[in-house]
Amino acid sequence: QVQLVESGGGLVQAGDSLRLSCATSGRISSRYAVGWFRQAPGKEREFVGTINWNGNVRNYANSAKGRFTLSRDNAKNTVYLQMNRLKPEDTAVYYCAADFNGSGSQREYEYEHWGQGTQVTVSS
Repeated sequence: QVQLVESGGGLVQAGDSLRLSCATSGRISSRYAVGWFRQAPGKEREFVGTINWNGNVRNYANSAKGRFTLSRDNAKNTVYLQMNRLKPEDTAVYYCAADFNGSGSQREYEYEHWGQGTQVTVSS
């Protein structure tokens, strides 16, 4: 059974950086895309970014472009979301999800497996 576990969240000040990790277990193949989504209090979950299986294709939401960077280490089955110049509006629970059938998508229903999320809080 595939499991995804996010880590690296925390409480930071505006302008700080955080690196989130998404570790996948239970599947031998590394040929899966990973998407990151976030959900702020009282809001719907929204797309943050996605990276394909070999890291050559990465797409970001407008809110993440220029500040967030996705990378992956397939030897460790881990995907990273580096977040720089954080803003209070980045406060949310961040989720990673795996897509074993495609190259990554902004659509939540494309992802078969989800992590439990990690809280990111940015104070002003």
